[in-house]
Amino acid sequence: MKLARFRDPEGRERVGMVVAGGIVDVAKHLDHNDTLGIVDIIESWDTYRPQLERIAAQPADFTLEAVQLLAPIPRPGKILGIGLNYADHVAESGMPKPDNQVWFAKMPTATNAPMGSIELPTVSEQLDYEAELAFVIGKRCRHVSRSEAAGVIFGYCAANDVSVRDWQLSTSQFMLGKSFDTHAPFGPWLVTSDEVGDPHALDIICRVNGEVRQHSNTKHLVFDCYDQIEHLSHVMTLEPGDVILTGTPGGVGAGFKPPRWLRVGDVVEVEIERIGSLRHTVVRETLESIT
Repeated sequence: MKLARFRDPEGRERVGMVVAGGIVDVAKHLDHNDTLGIVDIIESWDTYRPQLERIAAQPADFTLEAVQLLAPIPRPGKILGIGLNYADHVAESGMPKPDNQVWFAKMPTATNAPMGSIELPTVSEQLDYEAELAFVIGKRCRHVSRSEAAGVIFGYCAANDVSVRDWQLSTSQFMLGKSFDTHAPFGPWLVTSDEVGDPHALDIICRVNGEVRQHSNTKHLVFDCYDQIEHLSHVMTLEPGDVILTGTPGGVGAGFKPPRWLRVGDVVEVEIERIGSLRHTVVRETLESIT
């Protein structure tokens, strides 16, 4: 099942289910009020799943071309990313292969839609891409064993861990360089874990202006999705709607000599097998006054 958030032709934000021919407006067919959100569905999945399965055969209410897809989770409580998690990316970074998992946070204000634009900041020219598999937590949990970890993943998305390298590497803490506005796009929808199957056998590709820059498979993760959940849940409670980015393979712009930073007008695409694609155009940041 593919769940999405979208803006309909009248500008209303809706929850949808992607079906053949387009997208079904979930609240409309469940005769539910318009406050229903994807996190509500995740939290009460046992209740909503049979209802959604019943309406899956409904004709689409809109074509995908008629709507604007939004980030599947509107404002995640946590966006966490693991660094140096593919051997070829470790090698191109010039850093040693980590013995322990290396984690950073991306702030919720970095959340971005799966299609549209990402901003080149006014304070840097070192804008980089990172194609990644992301998963979304489905159950509130703590101290999850590796053998239990698959059961707390609700579903998967494609993600681009957009990074501003000089800000990322100016200190030992990556957070600021990972948290610029628009730099956490994910989607294009949330594919439930039963539909994805094994998350460690998925092709992952990044293209810039049509040129393949990254091409790998999630079987090459150093610490896989289940390792990540076990490790994180020793530290913090994971909650429904939390978004976890699982690392990027080799081929990032910083790995080239000289580096190949993203420029205004560049088109970046991230594609993950059985999940879908993101597509963004780089634009110059627009300065806004305090509101």
